[in-house]
Parts: sequence; C-alpha cells; structure tokens
Amino acid sequence: MFRLFRQRALRWQLLLVAVELLLLVGSVYAAVMVRYWGDLGAQSAFNEALHWRAPLVAVVLVLAMAALGLYQVHLRAGWLGRLSRQGVAFLLGWVALTVLYYMVPAAYLGRGVLGIALLVGYLVLVLWRVLFLGFVDADLFKRRVVMLGAGERAAEVARKMRRKTDQRGFKILGYVPVGADPVVVPANALLRPDESLREWTDRLGVDEIVVGPDDRRGTLPVDALLECKQRGVAVTELAEFFEREAGKIKMDLTNPSWLVFSDGFNISPMRRTIKRTFDMVTATLVLLIAWPFMLLTALAIRLESGRGAPILYSQERVGENGKTFPVIKFRSMCTDAESDGKARWASKNDDRVTRVGRIIRKARFDELPQLWNVLRGDMSVIGPRPERPQFVDDFNARIRYYSLRHCVKPGLTGWAQLRYPYGSSFEDAEEKLKFDLFYVKNHNLVFDLAILVQTVEVVLFGRGAR
Repeated sequence: MFRLFRQRALRWQLLLVAVELLLLVGSVYAAVMVRYWGDLGAQSAFNEALHWRAPLVAVVLVLAMAALGLYQVHLRAGWLGRLSRQGVAFLLGWVALTVLYYMVPAAYLGRGVLGIALLVGYLVLVLWRVLFLGFVDADLFKRRVVMLGAGERAAEVARKMRRKTDQRGFKILGYVPVGADPVVVPANALLRPDESLREWTDRLGVDEIVVGPDDRRGTLPVDALLECKQRGVAVTELAEFFEREAGKIKMDLTNPSWLVFSDGFNISPMRRTIKRTFDMVTATLVLLIAWPFMLLTALAIRLESGRGAPILYSQERVGENGKTFPVIKFRSMCTDAESDGKARWASKNDDRVTRVGRIIRKARFDELPQLWNVLRGDMSVIGPRPERPQFVDDFNARIRYYSLRHCVKPGLTGWAQLRYPYGSSFEDAEEKLKFDLFYVKNHNLVFDLAILVQTVEVVLFGRGAR
C-alpha cells in the first residue's frame, strides 16, 4: 500500500485531508469568536487550550468522513449524495466527540462552541470541496497518458474506465496501434505518431506511456521506450496500470509470470506478526463496544424463535491455505433453511430469513460472533470473505487463480466488500476475486486500517447486506 500512495492518482487525497484538517481547526477558532463575540477576555481564556482541543475535533471529523467513504478515489455519488454523507459523517463525529468528552473532560469545548464549529465546518468544507473537485477534475492538472496498443487488451481500459470518476488524476490522450494487432479502439481515439516517440511525447507533454499490445513479440519499440523513460516519462505495463487505477487485478490482462515477478504477494514473518497483533487488538476493542448489541441480538432471537431454537449457528468455511474451520454467526434464518443438505446463497428477499434476521443482517450484527474466530486465529479482521467448501471446489475448477485468495486468512470485512456488492452467483465470485487478489497482493497495516475505517460506511448504509 505504501507503493500505491506514491502514485499521483492518490496524492490529491493527501492534499484534501491536510487542507480539511486545517479548515476544521480554523472552524473551531471561528466558533469561539462567534460564541464570545465582543468578550475578548472570554475569547482569550478559551483560546488557551485550543491548540490541542481544535486539532482533536478536526481529527475526529476527518476520521468520520473517511469512514463514510468521502476520501475514496472513485466515489460515485452526486452532490446530494456527497452532502448527505458529509452530514452523516458530522453527526457521527459529534457522537464520537460527546463520548470522548465524557472520557476526557479536559477536552470539552462546550455545547455552544461545538455546535457552531460543526455548522461552520460543514459549510466551509462544502465550499472547499466544490473548488477542490473542480480543480482535480480539470484536464490541465491530470497526468497525461498514452496507451501503446489499440487491440483487445487496450480496449478493456476504454470499456472499464470510461467514467469521469474512473479517470480522476489522469487523462488518456489516445491509443497508438502497434504491429499487426487488430484495431478495436474507436477511430476517434487513435493516435498515429509521425515522428520519433521521444519527440512526439515531448510535444504532447506525455507523463506516462502504458504498454498494452495484444502481441508484443518483436513489435515493441524497446529502445524508444527506454529513451522516453530516461527523459522522465513513466513506462507502465497495462496490467499494473489497471491495478493501480481501478483498485483490482484484471485477470484477463495478467499471466502467471506477471504474478510471480510483480511486487506484492509477499507474506513475511514480520507481516504475519503485525497482522495478528492488529487482529487481536481490534477484535478485543470491538467486543468491548459491541457486547450490549450482542446480548440484545441474542434476546431478540430467543423471543422470536422460543426456547430450544439455537441462537448461534456454525457453518464450515474455507480458510487460510484451503483448511476448513467452523464459522460462528447469530442465526438469522429459520432452523430448516437447508434441510435438504444443499448449500445455496442467500438471495434478495430470501424467505428463509426471519424477521429478526432481516434486521441483524442489515446491521451486520449477525457477523459479531465471528470475533471469536478472529481471537482463535481462524480469521482476520480484514481479508477475503470465507466461502463454503462446496462453492470453493467449483470456483477453483472454473476460475483462474481463485486459490490465491486463500494464501491469507479470511476476514470479517475486506476490500471486495467495500468495492463490490453482495455476490450470489459465479459471475459475482469472479468479479470479487479481482478485488480479493488486489488485497492479497498489496495488503499491509495501512491498507487494513483504511479498510476498517471505511467499513463503517458499509454498516451505516447497509451496502451489500442480504
């Protein structure tokens, strides 16, 4: 993930966070001035502790906005959606600050100052985001990219990354046909250099050349590409470009040698130790917060189903290195949901789900007992979701590289859960694998923390639940 943060496509996020932290700190100072307008003595006395109280408010609100997905590179939402997310984030931040003030009374700002700070901060950030998003979406400030290739492989980029939000941070100038590859890209997107590649890229101001012909044997201008690279133009393989910009691995653009020699897929003993420590700490903290909800869930299931009906249920899933383990959940379906012994996915409006089950599945409370699986070491907090052996056997036989997702422990939540809705078909499993392999290839502590924070958005908005 550190490698990804070095890419230009994500630098705007760091600038966005930094400026918004400063604006929120300024909003707290402005709130003090408004609250004690004309009383310079009160303002001076209040400002003595603002040097740490104001940044605390700013950090909590930024974390809340991150949890609602407002710093995602490819957030597909209109302005009404963005405003509502920001409003929910500020509400969440207010709740978190209220709890924090009870725990640390010295940090308390006062209801009046906090209320004004939240209102001012919300309005200031709305205006800032209007300006900022217009700035980063302007072609003048985007990385200028040329695709070397105009066949089927290059056309995948044109098809899969056609939205404006998919091309945030870069602009594809066009596609250059290579060798005898059939041209699949639309004619209006083709480029045909009439001079040396170096001179041509200099004239167009190209920042990056993406290499993606269908057949590169004896057709690539290697010397010219090397000359461009020496002059500061980035030269990137198509699979790596797609992975970086889309946040997933495009299976039909990869080959076994690329997977072997590319960066990532390295799980060192140090990484295992750090991940296990992260899992233990996070699972313990979540249990301390969630135990009242777990008790209420158990009580609701008992009241609906009566004595004798199980509250929990165990189901075999496939874990790390293909080993099976019993996953534990709150029961959300009727007791005879699979009386015929046949494994099946949950469908939309599944009639096997109980009334309590519909609520706890939407709120993800049914997943909370899996914290025990995390503490036992069967699962991680972050990782690919564990699937049932019957499905895995089928996927291993039909989907290329599917077994690679089992080189890490499965997780309570993961990158695929953030980027793709609930899957209930072979096609869904194939698509989710692209995100799972991206996680397996790039996972580290920073990536895990980012996924954990953004999972709050999934829970609050109920995305992917069935």
